[in-house]
Amino acid sequence: MIDLTIHDETLPAAVARARERNITIPTFAQMRDPALVPDDVRAALRDVGLWDLDPLNLFRITWRNEPVPHGGGFGGVNFVELPPELTGVPARIVQLIGKWFPTGAHKVGAAFGCLVPRLVTGQFDPTTQKAVWPSTGNYCRGGAYDSNLLGCESIAILPEGMSRERFEWLESVAGEIIRTPGSESNVKEIFDKCRELRESGEDLMIFNQFDEFGNYLWHYSVTGPAMAEVLETVAGPGDVYRGVALTTGSAGTIACGDYLKQVYPTSVIAAGEALQCPTILYNGFGEHRIEGIGDKHIPWVHNVKNTDFAIGLDDEAAVSLIRLFNEPAGISYLVGQGVKPDLVEQLPLLGISGAGNLLAAIKLAKYYEMGSNDIIITVGTDSMEMYGSRLAEMSEARGELTELDAAATFHRHLVGVGIDHVHELSYYDRKRIHNLKYYTWVEQQGKTYEEIQAQWNDPEYWTRIQAMVGPVDDLIVAFNEAVASG
Repeated sequence: MIDLTIHDETLPAAVARARERNITIPTFAQMRDPALVPDDVRAALRDVGLWDLDPLNLFRITWRNEPVPHGGGFGGVNFVELPPELTGVPARIVQLIGKWFPTGAHKVGAAFGCLVPRLVTGQFDPTTQKAVWPSTGNYCRGGAYDSNLLGCESIAILPEGMSRERFEWLESVAGEIIRTPGSESNVKEIFDKCRELRESGEDLMIFNQFDEFGNYLWHYSVTGPAMAEVLETVAGPGDVYRGVALTTGSAGTIACGDYLKQVYPTSVIAAGEALQCPTILYNGFGEHRIEGIGDKHIPWVHNVKNTDFAIGLDDEAAVSLIRLFNEPAGISYLVGQGVKPDLVEQLPLLGISGAGNLLAAIKLAKYYEMGSNDIIITVGTDSMEMYGSRLAEMSEARGELTELDAAATFHRHLVGVGIDHVHELSYYDRKRIHNLKYYTWVEQQGKTYEEIQAQWNDPEYWTRIQAMVGPVDDLIVAFNEAVASG
């Protein structure tokens, strides 16, 4: 659970730091609905860039930012609808866009959800402690960014094989960067580094997205309602929301499915992962190239019992799609296939995991033989701003994308994708996946046998976490009042 115990001895230091930096912390309610943001904050944001290291940008941790790089206000949820000419299925696939968050990825919200409850309770002292952000990319970027805005030092931990752009960006924001061996799925090495830091005696606090329920809570209470609003916006007479399809990394984003199932009880939750690292599907392991997902373990914050599908995705399909969506021959070919140019112009809004999410949605639509009144929702976690070097690497290794290459990618990896490695999960499939948590979290990371049992057997375990958003917001309001009264 999220510990909301007040630490009276250290809370004054956190309040003083916020007062010194002129920091006001937004509530979850304000991130969900920016209409609640004070008018003076709105006015001040007109002079602030989306990625600026300005505490005002804490209020831009929302899906509702105006899609401009500087001075934007708030509006509707940012999304695109991908047409049958592109997807090859009649179902309506809607994708929320993470590019218009500070840092260009929605993980900045998950990091906020982990850090702020400890800050406003005094459990974390920004004047003496460093915030440690273990990640495979966007989460540690979001954590370093939030730490900077909230006036504390940060350490970003990520595998050395992640994209060059991530490291270059972190160099200007994080206090320290630690590169661990391997690439996307080498999370144990990150956990080992966290243990080493913990035992070093340095004054720090580790915010592990894989077991921090602030990650789950932010997506349940902010991403879930954003998706529900989009569904209300796009659904016409006779349309039916069928489910959410998301690749899993920390399994935070997929918490939105728990919210959507409560609003749409017949909907399903589909978890995608790289076929090259099929932990959910086959208890498997391996290396893959879909940055941001699939880490050879089941995250502690994943409500596995509520997950209906496991979908395997070939990483070659995902990396091939980013070439198709971003290189001249691919763009030309898509337009020739009837995809409208204005839609093609928006495809760089999808990074590698966004392409993976799209593939998961297409597979789910094909599995259920969905028609034109069926709606699936998914997420574009980040955009191509973090992957330009990957395009250059593929061009160097394979040559420039030709029209023939584009045709092959389009027909094989997009409209030609099948329902291979799509598995509808039975009760015992889910229990088998849930049981995998034991080896990482109970044996290695110190979780209790009683809690792993409660995650499966206690019907109120997850709803108790969901109900914490109100108490967290109350603490944020009290913290802001203490800052203002000094």
